[in-house]
Amino acid sequence: MKLSVLANLYGAKSLDETLSILSSLGVHTVEIGAGGYPGKAHCDPEKLLADPAALEAFKATFCKYDVEICALAAHGNALHPDKKIAAQFDKDFRNAVLLAEKLGVDTVITFSGCPGDSDDSHYPNWVTCPWPEDFLTILDWQWNEKLIPYWKEAGAFAKAHNVPHIAFEMHPGFCVYNPETLLRLRAAVGDVIGANFDPSHLIWQGMDPVAAIRELAGAIYHVHAKDTKIDTCNTAKNGVLDTKHYGDEIHRSWVFRTVGYGNGESYWRDLISNLRLVGYDRVLSIEHEDSLMTIDEGLQKAVAFLKNIIITEEKPTTMSWA
Repeated sequence: MKLSVLANLYGAKSLDETLSILSSLGVHTVEIGAGGYPGKAHCDPEKLLADPAALEAFKATFCKYDVEICALAAHGNALHPDKKIAAQFDKDFRNAVLLAEKLGVDTVITFSGCPGDSDDSHYPNWVTCPWPEDFLTILDWQWNEKLIPYWKEAGAFAKAHNVPHIAFEMHPGFCVYNPETLLRLRAAVGDVIGANFDPSHLIWQGMDPVAAIRELAGAIYHVHAKDTKIDTCNTAKNGVLDTKHYGDEIHRSWVFRTVGYGNGESYWRDLISNLRLVGYDRVLSIEHEDSLMTIDEGLQKAVAFLKNIIITEEKPTTMSWA
């Protein structure tokens, strides 16, 4: 496995400055924001696709720092009921695929999306319970009329442009938010669909990331290294569903943390070992969203923590003791 960073944490800095910082920390693989929620601070696919000279300069910057791109991040909601919003997210996703093809990058990361409850909706409608039965009617419409048809076409587009991996971050608020929903969509669309395995979103839902890794064997295309700390006092009072602002840390049921500050070293050693057990050997991509630490401190601590526990060598082919 290789250590990577989702580079949009330094969106206020130039690409050159960002790669200089990351390479100085010993990180030589990056995930680049290329549209949608991650933004286009370092990479605007539409502009790069239209300007061969700019594309060559972009690639040269990575060569300068001996850094490779492992994935393009274009998280969005291409199924948003507002057609203008949906169209922009769809455009970002497709441009990211086209740029990935030019760069020889095999993975584009996004969200599954979430429609409304009808073609007349204005906002997404995330269904989380089966009763009253209205909710099941909504869910059936979302999956069969919107989600599956869209991703069948978008998945075919990605494959046609030599991008075999669409990696969905399983995120609450979207139709794919756990292994069950990821595998359901993969079964309907095909193996172009896989997971961007971000344990932070599974932890607060009450899942065991190791069990989720085992369930997703063969379907994990990317991994985010981000932690979550459960506040046992607030969770005991209010449960894990929490709409308070992320900045109201002391009152929230959970908060995102730098790896090692939500769960300890043995937890992360087990997670990494199980990734190897199911055959995953790509990257651990640090995503900094720890509101208790500055970007620099959070990143430095994450890199130092993971360097001690990531498995970097190839899996042994023999066992001398067996």
